Amino acid sequence: MDYNKQLLMKAVPMKSILLIFSFIVLSRDIFAQNKLIKVACVGASITYGATIPNREQNSYPAQLQKMLGHNYLVANYGVSGTTMLRKGDLPYWNTKEYIGALSDLPDIVFIDLGGNDSKLINRKYYADFEQDCHDLVQSFARLPSHPRVVLMEAMPSWVTDTTGIWDPVIVKKINPHIQNVAFKDNIELIDMHSPFVDQEANTPDKIHPNKTGATLMAKLIYENIVREKDFKFDIFSHIQIPQRVSSFYGYACADFTLDGRNCKVVKPKWSAKGHPFMWRARFWGHEPQTDIALLQRGFHLVYLDAAELLGNDTAIKYWNDFYNLLYKAGLAKKAAMEGMSRGGVYVFNWAAVNPDKVSGVYVDNPLLNIPSWAEGPMRTPAVKNDMFEAFKKDYNLTSDKEVRLFKGSPVDKVAQIVKGKYPILILCADADEEVSPADNTLLFEQKIKALNGDVTVMHKPGFKHHPHSFPNPTPIVNFILKATGESITFPNN
Repeated sequence: MDYNKQLLMKAVPMKSILLIFSFIVLSRDIFAQNKLIKVACVGASITYGATIPNREQNSYPAQLQKMLGHNYLVANYGVSGTTMLRKGDLPYWNTKEYIGALSDLPDIVFIDLGGNDSKLINRKYYADFEQDCHDLVQSFARLPSHPRVVLMEAMPSWVTDTTGIWDPVIVKKINPHIQNVAFKDNIELIDMHSPFVDQEANTPDKIHPNKTGATLMAKLIYENIVREKDFKFDIFSHIQIPQRVSSFYGYACADFTLDGRNCKVVKPKWSAKGHPFMWRARFWGHEPQTDIALLQRGFHLVYLDAAELLGNDTAIKYWNDFYNLLYKAGLAKKAAMEGMSRGGVYVFNWAAVNPDKVSGVYVDNPLLNIPSWAEGPMRTPAVKNDMFEAFKKDYNLTSDKEVRLFKGSPVDKVAQIVKGKYPILILCADADEEVSPADNTLLFEQKIKALNGDVTVMHKPGFKHHPHSFPNPTPIVNFILKATGESITFPNN
């Protein structure tokens, strides 16, 4: 013990020394608990806040700081005109902001680069894009602070000059490259394209969002930061069936068979609390924007191919087995269901048997009254209709009279369906030429409401059976989040 310590021991009673050391330890713990979480926003002019008045207060990083509050420190490292490509016309790699972002040792990094890479001058270097993107991600991931790194897909451009920032290139080249890196590196991903496809009015110069658009960006990132996460749960390890894993828009998708039927399970980068999932009934991968939006919010996405059994007892048996597998593997007790067109029959016929296993249903131009649809094929018997023949075989029907008297459609099972007390969302194209809205959606809605069921119909005036969904799936996503208890409350700035 040195001389100074000896003096301290003589001058201060042992009880006081213990109190002092306790205070030091407590202060250190409090400091650690109150340590600011550093968020680095890496990107080009959109991150910088170009064209936004008072960008220091209104850029998306500035608005994100206000949303997150005093426990976070958000830094804007945006540099206008920069590229992901090292050989691009203005590489982000060569900027002092890149060095600053690395030196800051952030806890979370959001990377929004790729729009400028779509310019004609940079397209000849696309063979390098994924390697450059990977290297940029890893330059942050390997920092001593071990930050979460999140890739942001490039936003839409409404510029018509094909040599500039051109949306077809963003959609067909840039964003798929970003998704590939997210899959290979198991890096988080935020779709910034779909939520902005209807936001041209908030993009005055056709490239840069205004303050309102920046608010939308900040909210998408705020969700990613504050949503409760389970990084340890890996459903693939709990499914004791050989799997083949591939990419579903940047997310890992396991393919396997159950009861001889093809199955798919896509896992998020992290699971939301309770391990919620969306069950796609039919037409895997068609208009996937809702599925992708839920994956980035921690939902799993699942599918069992029961085509073309049209919700008969065999289909329900297969789906029961699939549900049991998923539940035992750790997914939530209740599924959010999604059915497009004839997928509506699959969803509601299963839900009628399993009302306690459904959190909410989204169906889109749904077939809900099979005899009404079957009148078409019956009027043209000379024209072969594979779906009509499959339907008769599925339900052992031999005559047109039996088809017309068929009572196994969702419109016939409303009493069982409403027992689940879950909300139902229906997108209805009012000019649907394949599935009559009056005989399907509107009749079903009337019957559900007569029994005090919870149903909302969003009409699409002038639209036909295709396309399904919305290009911007936000209304559908918000419905699913609310139905499953996964909604986020945003602070008032």
